[in-house]
Amino acid sequence: MNSEISPNALTQWQQQAQQHLIADNYEQAVNLYEQAIESQPNVISYYWYLGLILLLQGKEIEAQMTWMLPLADVEEENIQTYTQQLIQILQLEAERRENLEEFSLAWVIRQHIRELNNYDINNLLIIVQLSFKTDNFQEREFEDLGIIELLNTQKNINLNLKLLLQVLKNLFETSPLNTLSIDFIQSCLPYVINTPDFAEIFSAAVMKIGHTFAQPATAARLLELYLTQAPNNLKIILDVLRHLSLFYQNANNYSQGIEKAKLCLLLSTELADKLYATHLVLRGLLTAGGYWEEICLTSQQLAALRQEFIIAQPFVLNEAKTLSLLTPSFAIPHLQDSPDNFRKTHNQLAKICQNNLRAINHQVFERYFQSIINHRQTAVYNKKLKIGYVSYALKRHSVGWLARWLFQHHNRDKFEIYTYLINYNPLDDFAQEWYVNKADIANKLGITSLEVSEKIYADKIDILVDLDSITLDISCAVMALKPAPIQVTWLGWDASGIPAIDYFIADPYVLPDSAQDYYTEKILRLPQTYIAVDGFEVGIPTLRRNELDIPSNAVVYLSAQRGYKRHPETTRWQMKIIKEVPNSYFLIKGDAEEEAIKQFFYKIAAEEGVECSRLRFLSQDSSEAVHRANLTIADIVLDTFPYNGATTTLETLWMGIPLVTRVGQQFAARNSYTMMMNAGITEGIAWTDEEYVEWGVRLGNDEALRQQVVLKLKASRQTAPLWNGKQFTREMEKAYEQMWQRYIEEK
Repeated sequence: MNSEISPNALTQWQQQAQQHLIADNYEQAVNLYEQAIESQPNVISYYWYLGLILLLQGKEIEAQMTWMLPLADVEEENIQTYTQQLIQILQLEAERRENLEEFSLAWVIRQHIRELNNYDINNLLIIVQLSFKTDNFQEREFEDLGIIELLNTQKNINLNLKLLLQVLKNLFETSPLNTLSIDFIQSCLPYVINTPDFAEIFSAAVMKIGHTFAQPATAARLLELYLTQAPNNLKIILDVLRHLSLFYQNANNYSQGIEKAKLCLLLSTELADKLYATHLVLRGLLTAGGYWEEICLTSQQLAALRQEFIIAQPFVLNEAKTLSLLTPSFAIPHLQDSPDNFRKTHNQLAKICQNNLRAINHQVFERYFQSIINHRQTAVYNKKLKIGYVSYALKRHSVGWLARWLFQHHNRDKFEIYTYLINYNPLDDFAQEWYVNKADIANKLGITSLEVSEKIYADKIDILVDLDSITLDISCAVMALKPAPIQVTWLGWDASGIPAIDYFIADPYVLPDSAQDYYTEKILRLPQTYIAVDGFEVGIPTLRRNELDIPSNAVVYLSAQRGYKRHPETTRWQMKIIKEVPNSYFLIKGDAEEEAIKQFFYKIAAEEGVECSRLRFLSQDSSEAVHRANLTIADIVLDTFPYNGATTTLETLWMGIPLVTRVGQQFAARNSYTMMMNAGITEGIAWTDEEYVEWGVRLGNDEALRQQVVLKLKASRQTAPLWNGKQFTREMEKAYEQMWQRYIEEK
């Protein structure tokens, strides 16, 4: 190349070099720039482009040396100017590569921009964003890149808020969030907390972290950080406190959960807010276990608020407040067995809830309603029925363990099975994927009721089965809008009382004959049992009597339930049994506040004259399979009342262990009864408080009777309805066909 180049020739040469660069013809581009430098060594931009091309070739050391070469002769006051020119060239190329979705290459270029200017916060954020795009993100980047320090210390920082929000959004999608990630989020809050989009992004993220990813402690920590910066808005503060209370309770931090609930109640002014806050206080107390006097007082306050709300019947509520009306009902059956009184109030609240939800979503409901009218007019008898199962619990959850045999044995010639997995977690367990694989159509959904409803509506489901009842407000909202012509509640809890639900699945035992008097749903009783399983996976036991300082010849009683099922009267019966059976010990297991539950048991034991040395408190097991194996350390299991075991009862019977249960009137007080009847066992079924104690003492003192029950339970595996999932499935399918036939005959 000649030493002197005409302007036209220079333009043509630069265009040619740029074309080679864009076409990734790096060797040709390098040759052109080397010739240009030889011809005009004082044009520094040639070195910048030559170094860039060497970098793109993967020759990072050569690139850096090329950039450093001309700077050696530049006066110090001009270095910053020339460096900025290099940064601009690298910036343009990085942006071009990002547009081409060549993210790894863009990441390399931006790392060199960082070396030239490590205070460019936006470049550093883009580096993190590129790490997300290439699946190479590590939380230590926030520290290594110095981003947290810059956000915390720099004033008048030129920050791209849109970019920062996008980084936060991507970060919220990762699991788990660790210390540095949370430190980064904290450093971002002053910049983004008042931006229009942040509240929505943050709220969705916290719900996903706390519920979908099952990291309630992390979600609580994020909400605590948010509170320190949150605007002074009562509505926002109350919403944060509600979720904080739930997350703390779910993380077994009961004292904080109760404290936040009480603060929420103190700040609440509207009736609906007071009702839900009181429920949160009661939920925390029950889950912690042991706070019985305060539990009784709070339950009375809750009952009064429920009645006040029914009288007032406020109709202008948003969806969140409407959905909070039914969840307080979950606590009441743990405290008393009075289903006629309970359901009268609950059904009234359920009706108010449904009316509000339909008013809020008026157009959606009208569309569903008209669709059902059209559906009924064209319905025919002999068709393949579309059965939809909606639940958040089709995973490693009691419902997930128990419902699977129905899916396993469904007749696919007669029924097409759809699942609607609320709050689907792609990182969840094998059980959830089992349900995905067992369905003809599996819908992996979020936590928005309209999203779930619209999918059910679009799929034209014939019979929709809710497995959640009031344990999930989203499911209540879906059922209230009635996206399917026939709606059923099964398994997950007692009936929800929502008028839009047509049937509640029961059996001859789990509800008394009088139950239809106070149920809004039509009770459809299966001929034998409302639940059956083919069995359970059992692991290797990890409990040994000698490790618990229990003699090998002792009589061991066990109660394995969460804190909210611990009622003082039932505990008193259990202590009477221990007192009457020589050389007996009582093992107590289940999530609760450790010290509170111990003091609860110690107090009642002392009142009944039982030495506290005969009580043992067990920690939770590593898995469900190990828990079942460890049940065999017990000679007898003592059930809770007025809220029996359900999955725990099935596991006890499957492991061949005698059970003592007290039968009541409500669904929750008759689960163990129906399961024992369907396992062919009557020994241990008590109809009075006195019988409960008598059975417990008799089974403890009579080893021959215990062995007789054990043998009957082992034999029942081959004969009993409780262990015949296929037969149960045929009975459920027959029930679906009966529902369909009635539906057609009513048109």
